[in-house]
Amino acid sequence: MFNELANWLVVDVFNLDLSSRLGGAMHFFIYDTTKILFLLAVMIFAVSFIRSFFPPEKVKEWLEGRRKGVASVMAAVLGVLSPFCSCSTVPLFIGFVEAGIPLGITFTFLISSPIVNEISLVMLFSMFGWKVAMIYVLAGMTLAIVAGAIIGKLKMEKHVESYVYELAAAGQERIHIPDGGSKTFVEKIKAVFSREELKERTTFAARNVVETVRKIWVYLLSGIGIGALIHGYAPQDLLVKYAGEGNLFAVPIATILGVPLYSNAVGSLPIVEALMNKGVGAGTALAFMMAMTALSLPEMILLRKIIKPKLIGVFVGVVTTGIILIGYGFNAIL
Repeated sequence: MFNELANWLVVDVFNLDLSSRLGGAMHFFIYDTTKILFLLAVMIFAVSFIRSFFPPEKVKEWLEGRRKGVASVMAAVLGVLSPFCSCSTVPLFIGFVEAGIPLGITFTFLISSPIVNEISLVMLFSMFGWKVAMIYVLAGMTLAIVAGAIIGKLKMEKHVESYVYELAAAGQERIHIPDGGSKTFVEKIKAVFSREELKERTTFAARNVVETVRKIWVYLLSGIGIGALIHGYAPQDLLVKYAGEGNLFAVPIATILGVPLYSNAVGSLPIVEALMNKGVGAGTALAFMMAMTALSLPEMILLRKIIKPKLIGVFVGVVTTGIILIGYGFNAIL
């Protein structure tokens, strides 16, 4: 649906060639803008509606303590099963934070989701074999879990913008959660799903969508716009020139070059294959892919509206270090 809309606008309305740089950039911008705005609205509405049944303190209580390790693994697995690019995970990130899910677990999902999904796993297997595919998935999940655990240990909740917590608190104040008292189970269910209760929860969820989009839409369009320009105009041979075979610093160079080149795991795999065919090491190419998917510049711009610079710096530093180590590891064993 979104792809067809982008094709129609670029080709029939703007009369541009999809294979041209401008046409490719315009298609990228329209496709990602419509897709992410739709996803943003749907996800925030769904999370807000569900959250109306569960006060944040109960969610925190369920996920903290001895269950935190299990919750981190579940967040990493959920990320693998979620076919989202880095910018598309931001709406979910907002919902997770608002729902009171610990920050470290939320970052685990944020890192895991764009790095790999089931479609890219199949493509990895078909291109490079099961060994590379499985190692890549395990490395990506391990990076997400470890990075999330480090961020969680640092207790950086104060570096999340206050309005995110204010939305959650205001939402809970607006939502009446019936006290079950001595009612039977059936009576409790009827009370929770009565017409009045559902209307109140639906209104709350819709209001939360409007408030969130109103606060971040400028950052959203700015981030996607930068990604579109880079997508359409970045030189394809840049990595081969500066991070080719024999360069000891190829992995960190590839990681740095990958940050502004916004893409998802599926879209970046053909680039990785082409780079490896030109002599770039497997670890270097895969580090480039991880940086491109998990540390994109548009994602950082979107995240800035949600979290403060210090937390963004910690996130980028921890993930970058992990990607570089994984890249050197791949080069050593493949």
